[in-house]
Amino acid sequence: MTDWHFPIVVENHTGLKDMAGVLTWLSTESNGFKNQLATSGAVLFRGFPVKTAEDFDAFASAFGYGDFSYQESLSNAVRINHTARVFSANEAPPDIEIFLHHEMAQTPISPEKIFFCCLSAAEKGGATPVCRSDLLYATFKERYPDWARLFASLGLKYMMQMPAGADLTSGQGRSWRSTLSVETVSEAEQRLATLGYTWQWQEDESLVTRTPVLQAVKALPDGSESFYNQLIAAHLGWKSTGSGKSDMLTFGNGDAIPEASLTALASIAAEFTVPVMWQNSDVALVDNHRVMHGRYPYSGSRKRAVIVCLAREQ
Repeated sequence: MTDWHFPIVVENHTGLKDMAGVLTWLSTESNGFKNQLATSGAVLFRGFPVKTAEDFDAFASAFGYGDFSYQESLSNAVRINHTARVFSANEAPPDIEIFLHHEMAQTPISPEKIFFCCLSAAEKGGATPVCRSDLLYATFKERYPDWARLFASLGLKYMMQMPAGADLTSGQGRSWRSTLSVETVSEAEQRLATLGYTWQWQEDESLVTRTPVLQAVKALPDGSESFYNQLIAAHLGWKSTGSGKSDMLTFGNGDAIPEASLTALASIAAEFTVPVMWQNSDVALVDNHRVMHGRYPYSGSRKRAVIVCLAREQ
């Protein structure tokens, strides 16, 4: 169970009623929230007049971070852009749980910060769980030092399957053309080679790729370490590519990851996970290097509309 103030909640106690007032307020207050983010990992803004994707775009822009567009990312999640910077969190069906992960940690290119905005909360369910990966790793390292040492020293390799066309039934269903920002097979192979990937084309024109060795543990500016990877999401939720789920994620040297270590990680993560129970107009700022996030299933006739804006440090 958690016993710390996470995420930090900032409410609209001054009664700001329009975005002009919000942006004026953020022009003097955003640096303070950045400082809070550096220690807490997540800040939730509640009760502010953020009603549209354009409002959210302006809210996120006020923090002065650099842009990180969906198009330039290697995310395999299916998304829909609302503005150049803002897109849907995930187009996976509502009954599918998206398990804890760091955004794009399975790729060589990932954002430092994530803004979420709830335009319409689900009738039932649909919370976004957030988990402190620095606390998770410190606990894992204390309880299982040998496993922790393996992850830190060997790193990870990820196998990903990219369909020929977008698969909207999957949380990882973005096509290889869209994922790699290419149109042809030769362009795809050139991009993959530049990134250090290996790959294999399938009979159905889908693409199976293997990343170069990526870190499993990230050093943070305050000297702590974060378990920065996709292990929990892969263990609990990723579809098999056909050669077996255990092949989808291995140590950097190709060795299999002990199943017991993954079970232990998922159990420890539950100790440091808090669900963000969305209300309309909520905005959350998350440090992607310190905090994992996910999505609980939801239901009801009202469409859940949570949109995101990714950002990088300038």
